[in-house]
Amino acid sequence: MSHQTGIKANDALKKIFAKCRDGKIRVLKVSIENEELAPSTSSKPVGKWQNDYDKLIKPLIEENQPAYILYRLDTKSPDSGYDWLLISWSPDTAPVRQKMLYASTKATLKQEFGSASIKEELHGTVPEDISLDGYHRHKRNDAAPAPLTTAEEELAELKKTTVHTDYSVETRHQTLSGVAFPVTDEAKQAITDLGKGVHEYVQLKIDTEEEKIHLVMAGEVSLDKLPTKVPSDSARYHLYNFKHTHEGDYIEAIVFIYSMPGYSCTIRERMLYSSCKAPLLELIQSLGVTIAKKLEIDDGMELTEAFLQDELHPKVNLHRPKFAKPKGPPNRGGKRITKVQETEPSE
Repeated sequence: MSHQTGIKANDALKKIFAKCRDGKIRVLKVSIENEELAPSTSSKPVGKWQNDYDKLIKPLIEENQPAYILYRLDTKSPDSGYDWLLISWSPDTAPVRQKMLYASTKATLKQEFGSASIKEELHGTVPEDISLDGYHRHKRNDAAPAPLTTAEEELAELKKTTVHTDYSVETRHQTLSGVAFPVTDEAKQAITDLGKGVHEYVQLKIDTEEEKIHLVMAGEVSLDKLPTKVPSDSARYHLYNFKHTHEGDYIEAIVFIYSMPGYSCTIRERMLYSSCKAPLLELIQSLGVTIAKKLEIDDGMELTEAFLQDELHPKVNLHRPKFAKPKGPPNRGGKRITKVQETEPSE
């Protein structure tokens, strides 16, 4: 879910956009100034786009300041003129507020410039990301097939070796269904409000005696305070709207968190929370709330920005090494070769 800031292009930027469409501009740097999108620097083409790239891009990069860079390629589309590359420069050293502002305004910039003309996008947090080599690396990664996770590889291998059995109407299947405890009206309203953006965080609990799901709290909770909301002696359900940036885009993702602090809870409590989770998730979705990720944790201290980023946007290793066969024991000695002795036939 992305949001725009309401920031628009000023008249000076709109005029230079027209020159860009005519092919008179090779690169244009756009900044946010006085709550407007404004032109910062532009350059005309000198040679081919590959030869101009690093010469023109590198001088535009500022260490602590995000920016947009529009770079014209040499290819053309019949309906939209020249093809453009949009570079979102958002260095890690920039203030968080600046990074969020640029991320949430990118959609407006694309609309003002003309989304049809922007054929490719590149996001960078260090200069190497948006160099010519970084651009080619980005192209290769996009073209490569998505690798399988370890779980997917295991599932694929299992399918290969599975013995298929014919099923008939006589076949019986055992299924384990969840327990749908009633959810209070107060809790349902809090969940609905979270979906509408009224709340940022909702916590729910099961009353094991009454066998109902109740609202514990709802409101605004910053990410650094989120771990303190997770009880260390009882289970809970949590809904959290994680606001963050990823590859230059501002994203709001609602995360469902099931916290179970190990064996400090009774067996009955663990069983009830586990059994009620699936029906509760169905109810949440029926109330118009889209869950981006479902998590299970033991301790609230796990809920860091890095953890949530990795769960929502897992890093893909395209060059994972193959499994290496372990060596044998060091004192095993050399392999022995045995030969079957031939026996002479008895006279």
